[in-house]
Amino acid sequence: MGLFNNPFNDEKYQAGEPQPPETQTEGVIISPDTRRADRIPPGQSRTRRWPVLDAYGAPKIDLAKWRLEVFGQVDSAGSLSLEEFRHLPRVKVFSDFHCVTKWSRLGNLWEGVATRGLAKMFGARPEAKFVVLHAYDNGWTTNLPIEFFLAEDSLLADTHDGQAISTEHGGPVRALVPKLYAWKSAKWIRGIEFVSEDRAGYWEDGGYHMLGDPWREQRFQWD
Repeated sequence: MGLFNNPFNDEKYQAGEPQPPETQTEGVIISPDTRRADRIPPGQSRTRRWPVLDAYGAPKIDLAKWRLEVFGQVDSAGSLSLEEFRHLPRVKVFSDFHCVTKWSRLGNLWEGVATRGLAKMFGARPEAKFVVLHAYDNGWTTNLPIEFFLAEDSLLADTHDGQAISTEHGGPVRALVPKLYAWKSAKWIRGIEFVSEDRAGYWEDGGYHMLGDPWREQRFQWD
């Protein structure tokens, strides 16, 4: 599952100390948690690599047919091709990344489209209180409160640390919600559904926490 990559052959391997937010250039959105004195949440440990974890394995996606569907509690449901997505206004976000399996990768630079920009573009309605993210891998979904989806540091990303996101890590486009455990940052995203009531996704239906705040160790529903 990519947990034992050779650091000498791993271009994502992080040598030395993690980058502080002060190293970022002007205009990069800084995720607030990167400014904490201790950036590693309870029960986590730092990894220098970027492990690969998923439910079903990477799906085969025809990039010419890739679509991002936006629907539910919106004024104008619609979809975007990959080319259309890439021509939208772009943002860069510097954030840490916390997996529920207890590893954290610190100091990631993402680039893509701000989620709040997409919500505005399609007209998310006031009654939309939650978001369900849909993925290409066997109908996989995850849910989150809309305020986390619309946070300044949340985006749909197509690059990571200056490179296109690989298929194994969720490319061509994945969600990124830094304030929650990484399973909420859906890989291989294909749809954004705005809903008025919370609805469990794949892992949540299996016992994972409905929110997933790493700083409160909300791994499972009983946490």
